[in-house]
Amino acid sequence: MAHKPLHEQVIVVTGASSGIGLATARMAAERGARVVLAARSEDVLARVADELGPKAAYVVADVGRREDVQAIAAKAMATFGGFDTWVNVAGLTVYGPLREITHEDHERLIRTNLWGTVNGSLVAVEHLRERGGALINVGSIASDLAFPFQGLYATSKHAVKGFTDTVRMELIAEGAPVSVTLVKPASIDTPLPNRARNYMDREPTLPPPIYPPEEVANAILHAAVHPQRDIFVGGGGKMFVMGKEFAPGAYDELAPAIIALQKRSERPRDPEGALHAPRHAGAVRGDPPVPVMRTSAYTRATLHPLATAAVLAAGLVATAAVIIGTRPGPRR
Repeated sequence: MAHKPLHEQVIVVTGASSGIGLATARMAAERGARVVLAARSEDVLARVADELGPKAAYVVADVGRREDVQAIAAKAMATFGGFDTWVNVAGLTVYGPLREITHEDHERLIRTNLWGTVNGSLVAVEHLRERGGALINVGSIASDLAFPFQGLYATSKHAVKGFTDTVRMELIAEGAPVSVTLVKPASIDTPLPNRARNYMDREPTLPPPIYPPEEVANAILHAAVHPQRDIFVGGGGKMFVMGKEFAPGAYDELAPAIIALQKRSERPRDPEGALHAPRHAGAVRGDPPVPVMRTSAYTRATLHPLATAAVLAAGLVATAAVIIGTRPGPRR
């Protein structure tokens, strides 16, 4: 299944006021797409829409509310006549032991991360099954891995994976012209830890290696035109998932190290975070205490497997030629 070129598309992006969502909206507009931005922070959305010009529209929305998500679709219809790709990015996290986190905080996280994806997907598919297009959900390597001290985040991302796979299968069964992609980023340099609800005694961070948000945005926009079932962003994350599948018990034993890698040395800056109200939006990147990878060679290779195979084949031929050329000839 192939879709329209990006410059002919209208793309809806939730969670568009920071991090991956904001990076995706900007990159889509730079590549010629029209974009509909959705998030809770009206001031940031207005500023970004003004920056992007007439190709952008915005809706203030809490994706945990079905009526707000319906309003996003209505805005896309009223402004651009519909949409071709819907990207569910909106997400939050909570750091701390499960036993210490309140029910209200657990419920709010699930309402945003899971129900926001469910609401966005179901609303999008009702529109897309008539005209065709792409549904792209942003999960995480936490869709496949557990992370102690981010337990409900991992729970929500596991659920997003199960839901996304089910939506895909049902669309295939009915023959709908809609592709469904799950993007699974590893640690990404966004403000996610800075905006998290934090129960720990230290400022939170993400375990390395950490990749730039533009790598995720590029993968999302690639899937909008050339659908793929799943895309891992970050070879380091893929290796962790493979290791856990190979030796799940050994991965469990890494719990103390994983907890330690999620703590900075400094005291918490803003423990309340943006879980219950929009705060500190507007930035694409965070401020991780370790260097950020420039790109993900693994992800770029998976987006262009034929080109990668051709390069590898050419390399093998060249290597073989060198070996043959340097092999000593037969003795006479």
